[in-house]
Amino acid sequence: MNVRIIDYKAGNAPSVFHAVERLGYGESTRFARTAEDFDGATHIILPGVGSAKATMESLRGLDLIPALEEAVLKKSVCFLGVCVGMQILFEHSEEENADCLGWLEGRVVKFDNTKVRVPQMGWNQVRFVDSQASKKSGEDRYYYFVNSYYVKPENPSDIWATAFYNGEFTAAVHRGNIYGTQFHIEKSGESGLTLLKGFLDL
Repeated sequence: MNVRIIDYKAGNAPSVFHAVERLGYGESTRFARTAEDFDGATHIILPGVGSAKATMESLRGLDLIPALEEAVLKKSVCFLGVCVGMQILFEHSEEENADCLGWLEGRVVKFDNTKVRVPQMGWNQVRFVDSQASKKSGEDRYYYFVNSYYVKPENPSDIWATAFYNGEFTAAVHRGNIYGTQFHIEKSGESGLTLLKGFLDL
C-alpha cells in the first residue's frame, strides 16, 4: 500500500495524516505536493477546507491536476475526496462561480440560509447505501460536518450516502474507484476511522 495525501495551501492534510496514522498506515503514507509524488500510489486522499475556487486554484498552481487525472481516471487508483475535496469532483460550484474537476456530473449549491443556519456545523446522521468501503460502517452513524454548500449529482447512482438538513442532501458519493464524503472523516471519531479503514482496505 502507498497512500498519498494531497498537501496544498487550502487543505488540512496533517489532520488526515494523523487519522491514517492512528489506523496503523503511517509508514506507508506520504504527503503529495508534486506530480511525481503520485508515482506508485495505491490510494489518494484529497482533504478540503475553504472554498472550491481556492482548492482548484491551489491544485492548478501546483500543477497537480494532470497527474491526478492520470492516476485516478486512467490508472484507477482509489481516490477519496473530503468535504471541499468531494465538491470539486463535480462540474461547477455556486461558491464563487468556480469550475471544478468535472469527474462526476452535477453541481454544488448553497443551503437556503433563510430556512437553516449556514454553515451546517456539527454532527449529523448519515445513511449509506451498500458498498465495499462502507459495509463495516453500518447505518445511522453520526459524522461531523462543516459546510455551507452541498452537491447535487446528476446521476442518482453516484450517491453513496445521504443526510438531512432542510431536506435530504448528498453526504457522500461513489463511482468506481472514486469516493467522496461531505463530512470530515478525520473529525468524526470512531465512525470516521471505520469508514477511512474501509477505504484504505480497498
